[in-house]
Amino acid sequence: MDILDLCFSPDYTLSIAEYFASTEVLAVAVSFRNTDDSSFATKRSFFPQLKSIVDCLKANTTMPIILGGAGFSVMPEAVLHYCGLDLGVWGEGEYSLPLLLTKMASGEGFYDIPALLYRVGDGFHFNPPHFLDLSRMSTPRRSFINNRRYFEEGGMNCLETKRGCPQGCIYCADPLSKGRKIRLRSPKSVADEMQALVDQGIDHVHLCDSEFNIPEHHAKEVCMEIINRGLGERVRWYAYASPVPFSQELASLLRGAGCAGINFGADSACDRVLRILGRDFCVKDLRSTARFCREAGIVFMYDLLLGAPEETRQSLKETIQTMKEISPDRVGAALGVRVYHKTKLAEMVHKEGPLLDNHNLYGITQGNDDFSAPTFYLSRHLGDDAAQYLSQLVGNDERFFLHNPEAGNKNYNYDDNATLMKAIKSGCRGAFWDILRRLPKTQS
Repeated sequence: MDILDLCFSPDYTLSIAEYFASTEVLAVAVSFRNTDDSSFATKRSFFPQLKSIVDCLKANTTMPIILGGAGFSVMPEAVLHYCGLDLGVWGEGEYSLPLLLTKMASGEGFYDIPALLYRVGDGFHFNPPHFLDLSRMSTPRRSFINNRRYFEEGGMNCLETKRGCPQGCIYCADPLSKGRKIRLRSPKSVADEMQALVDQGIDHVHLCDSEFNIPEHHAKEVCMEIINRGLGERVRWYAYASPVPFSQELASLLRGAGCAGINFGADSACDRVLRILGRDFCVKDLRSTARFCREAGIVFMYDLLLGAPEETRQSLKETIQTMKEISPDRVGAALGVRVYHKTKLAEMVHKEGPLLDNHNLYGITQGNDDFSAPTFYLSRHLGDDAAQYLSQLVGNDERFFLHNPEAGNKNYNYDDNATLMKAIKSGCRGAFWDILRRLPKTQS
């Protein structure tokens, strides 16, 4: 198997042409990580970039092209249709992709392979997924790509401790690609993978679990394994986490294991809105989690999703004021909630009537019933000046990030972020939000 990494290629069309001019392949698998930038302000889809690469591959090989990846698995039919392709693997591909290639090589039929998505007439057929038992998987090898170069140029070196999420958030697309049942890796395997990255000279890592602390006992066990290996003294790492469960004991273990920062999915600081969003915590929990982080000396951020169904100017004001009182190191204030197909939010939107007549929606609504083009829910109760009202509430408070390309080091849209790229080029490392946090107030 060859991996053609185009990230460092000045001209990917030339790199693809040169590779296929000298190499024969059985098939080409393409991983699609994100469908769009998830920003209300820009609404930038990544479909055109993917199609450009696929079209270049089609021009250089007649062999099957198979799509996969986290972004693909959120809306596989739409991506295949857009790219004019026939095959994809949705969800986890570690089992299904090798089996598919083996059957292709032997000439066997392969349409019964788990997690395979294939064209039938004008539509697509889905085979049921095959979710892996992660506790029995060997430690992922980290030698297929140049991790060190990614690190030196500011890329995130990520690893997972689990997959799947049972939470009831109405907007989240993660369960579509990773399932709702939590499947845990062994703490030993996690530490082994972290050690492999450290051995390559990498001293900043990001855990990409949806919620590192669910379940909390597993998070504690991972921290203990990292501490026992002495890795906490050699690497700074970051994590996404839920505000609950989060105890004083876990905060202490995180600090001892080298955790440099946590991004909590807070969503709102209004209990009524939290219930609508399907969250299982309240504002009181946000205060407790913040206290535990401060006591342990952990830098932390609260991420907000503003404009959910039934959000009002009063609930928005309540949220911003409460965030200022709780005082996280940073607050991400994202206005507008991205609507993804097959989520509870999508179901709610369709029940509200035709998309074209829905005054809560922003983005492309005509011919976009599957929400493959970036579409955002922004409660009409906030009025037409919601962005200006949010800016007024935030004021000059440097703790707040906004999804605004003109906000300098307060711009929380990582896609094509000039300030962030400049900081990384100068040597800054860590979670992108923490890099922006550490920049001088005047830098832009």
